[in-house]
Parts: sequence; C-alpha cells; structure tokens
Amino acid sequence: MRGATPIDSADIPSLEGKVSPEEWAVRVELAAAYRLVHHFGWDDLIFTHLSARVPGPEHHFLLNPYNLMFDEVTASSLIKVDENGHAVGDTPFMTNPAGFVIHSALHMNREDAASVMHLHTPHGQAVSAHKDGLLPLTQTAMLVLGDLAFHDYEGVAVDTDERARLVEHLGEKSMMLLRNHGTLATGASVGECFIRLYYLERACQAQVMALSAGEANLNHPPQGAPEITAQQGGAGLPIVAKMLAWPALMRLAYRLDPGFAT
Repeated sequence: MRGATPIDSADIPSLEGKVSPEEWAVRVELAAAYRLVHHFGWDDLIFTHLSARVPGPEHHFLLNPYNLMFDEVTASSLIKVDENGHAVGDTPFMTNPAGFVIHSALHMNREDAASVMHLHTPHGQAVSAHKDGLLPLTQTAMLVLGDLAFHDYEGVAVDTDERARLVEHLGEKSMMLLRNHGTLATGASVGECFIRLYYLERACQAQVMALSAGEANLNHPPQGAPEITAQQGGAGLPIVAKMLAWPALMRLAYRLDPGFAT
C-alpha cells in the first residue's frame, strides 16, 4: 500500500468489472451508506467508519480511505483489507487504525455481521456518556433497546487486544453503545445495518431533547410496553430495511449524487 495521496491527485480507476459482481454490489451499497451518513450530518470529518464484508471465505472487508470526506467516498475508492489490516490489492490510500480494530473484531467473529457501522455524533456520544445509557422514553428507543449492548471506554481503539472484549460485550446483540465514545450497529447487509444505526441515532437524539426539559417532566411508558416494543423491533427492523426503507434510501443516494456508484 502506498502512502496517502491528496484526493485531487489520486488516480482512482473504476473497479467495476474488475471485481466480482457480488463484491461490486456491496461496494455500491456501502458507498451509498457513506453518502447518506454525510447527508444526515452524522459524519465526524474523516474519523468514523462504516464497513462491509466482501462475499467469500477470506473474511476480507471494505473500509473507507482514511483521508476522504464521506461525500467523496465511491465504490471504487473503498479499501479491501484482510484480518491483519493489510490492503488487498493496490490503493493510493491509508486505512483508519481504529476503524480496523473495531470492524475486524466483529467481521471475524460474527458471521451475521456482514456490515458494521460506528459513529461519533454529539447525540450518540451524549447518551453513551449517560450513566443509564439509552432510556425507554420513546418508541424509537424501545424498538432497539432489546438488541443493545454496552462496551466501556478503553481509549482510542488502536489496540488489537480490545477486539476480544468488543466481541464479548456485543454477544448476540446487533447494536452497541461504546461508552463515552459513540454508537455502533451491525447487520446481515449494509441496509439492515444502516437502518439499525438510524433508529439508534434517532433514539439518542430524542433522549437528549427530552432530558433537556428536565427529568421531572418525563412521561414513562406503561409497564411491559418497552419489552413488547423491543420484540417488535427485533422482528420488524430487518424487514423494514430489506423491503422498505433501504431501497428508498438507495434511491435518495442516487438523487443526491450518483457518482458514489463509480
């Protein structure tokens, strides 16, 4: 892998037709997810990361170039890395070390984690720093609470030893609050992962807004309602992603800028 190159002088030839059709399809969807994260204002300059496993037995996965803004990411610029963080094939870009540690941990150990997304939004960080984490204050929160895990902060995630603890703390769940850090979601597809992340982020945003009015003014749901809603969310979110919301979001990504799919 060569050193990082400024975007205005980087030669990024199209990989369409040079990788398998299955890999290209994943590249296009992941690039769309980057553009949508930018559209929703969830990006943190260049410092958060979304990934997707490349179909095949090698457990290679795609990660964003470290020095591109999210609205610059394209299907061809995504870096394919192996389980040691080494680029598979030539690339003019460098990878994010923290992104590699977090994403490799889950891609290597959860077969159902075909996509992993991690953000540092102000609302996500605020809730991750709250001692009670995400509260069952809204329907959105209740839909994801049953599938939410927690991982204590250990510093910037560049130590590969942390991977084992990330896997342990996520367990069989699909979403996580990284304490004092941000949000994380996994999914069997890019779309499923994105929809889970969307719901988690919206729940965090609503909680921050609700608590700003003072805890004495909160209306808590009736007993049993959070558990019922969590069951509904666990069954419904993957269907919503596959059949409804993700196809609509892909159309939005193409309307915003079809250049992501190059």
